[in-house]
Amino acid sequence: MIPSAAELAPDPRLYNKDLAPTEPARRTWSTYNYIALWFSMSMAVTTYMLASSLIAGGMNWKQAIFTILLGNLIVLIPMLLNAHAGAKYGIPFPVFVRASFGPIGANIPAILRAIVACGWFGIQSWLGGEAIAAMVGVLLPQTIHMPWVLWICFLGFWLLNMAVVWRGVESIRFLQSLSAPFMLAISLVLLFWMLHKAGGFGPMLSTPSKFTSTRSFLRFFFPSLTAMVGYWATLSLNIPDFTRYAKNQDAQMIGQAFGLPVAMTLYSFIGVAVTSASTAVFGEPIWNPITLIGRIHQPFAAFLGLIGLLVATLNVNIAANVVSPSNDFSNLAPRLISFRTGGMITGFLGLAMMPWKLMETFGSYVFGWLVGYSGLLGPVAGIMVADYFLVRGTKLDCYSLYRRGGIYEYRRGLNPAALIALVIGVVAALIGRFAPSVAFLYDYAWFVGFFLSGALYYLMMLGKPAVATERIEATP
Repeated sequence: MIPSAAELAPDPRLYNKDLAPTEPARRTWSTYNYIALWFSMSMAVTTYMLASSLIAGGMNWKQAIFTILLGNLIVLIPMLLNAHAGAKYGIPFPVFVRASFGPIGANIPAILRAIVACGWFGIQSWLGGEAIAAMVGVLLPQTIHMPWVLWICFLGFWLLNMAVVWRGVESIRFLQSLSAPFMLAISLVLLFWMLHKAGGFGPMLSTPSKFTSTRSFLRFFFPSLTAMVGYWATLSLNIPDFTRYAKNQDAQMIGQAFGLPVAMTLYSFIGVAVTSASTAVFGEPIWNPITLIGRIHQPFAAFLGLIGLLVATLNVNIAANVVSPSNDFSNLAPRLISFRTGGMITGFLGLAMMPWKLMETFGSYVFGWLVGYSGLLGPVAGIMVADYFLVRGTKLDCYSLYRRGGIYEYRRGLNPAALIALVIGVVAALIGRFAPSVAFLYDYAWFVGFFLSGALYYLMMLGKPAVATERIEATP
């Protein structure tokens, strides 16, 4: 009997126009587009602070740049591996992850990613509040030592973000093209201002390393390297959302292989150089660019710089930290949670995660936030890579990815192997945070989770040849 159209139609719970495979006519992104993408995403306040935190932690500029470059080269590997499916099949992350976790289980890594985005939303809102408070301090110096001013500014900026979400992200669409140029211009102004203050690049980069032995350096280096990897751990999962538009594999691979490490290293150098110079100029490393701009004794220039930083922060926050988690929350219950409601959930969770604690010091930012959440996302990346390359040999049945009851159904839509590997990987990666005797596991959180969960998943899936050898390629 020939199946009816209704029987061949994808499950409406798993399919809509946004989740459907990208048509060939829409796969237009070239190598240049991916290079431009990485340059625009890298030019953010948090990237600057990622680099400057290494100087504040005691590294000299050479050690800091090496750590940043190595970390980005490492994270580039899972980035390219997970990107392959997006370019080959035109599918986004929520669909791709169904192959390993099942159509229901796929919500688990999506929510983990969403929670991390909520944390970033809170961090960006806190930075925006700091920028507003710094502007108030430039205009009214007497407010600089009034803590309540900062809290009012933070809550005000958070409410501004909520208003944009409520009105729709299109309300700031016109700012998106200005975000990266704003941050680049502000950073270059800071660089040349500190260059002038320090008396040239020689004195600017002369701040020595604070580590007196190789052992003390390595104790700071390895957690810092994990943090560098963790910075892009979220995107290493959902990179198919971007590569589904690639003209071909070469376009996305070459574009990313060049764009990610080059953009991050070049822009991070500004943060490294400026923070290194701040030690020579002010007697202490100032890792927060907002605080540093506030030290400029030219109110008009400082005010313009903070305005630019504020606009860029607002744009990055909405574009990078609202759209994705809003969709993830909405996907849990499409009839009850709209995109707008998902955005509200993102905002309130971001507030509940106390970003002022996450950004209190460079240590809480790097070793608390970045390393911590890398332990949640590393295991997901390991499972995805093991499933796609080792279990399935890059072969997916797109037809079944959009339907229940097929080869990706597992047990009622959940893959026990993926869930077990995920839990074990997360526990192993994070246990060192609470058990000093195995603290080294936390220092390598992303690596521990990635390799342990990936290996466990592969071994458990070896006993399922019918699933592992499926080689159907089709589209809904």
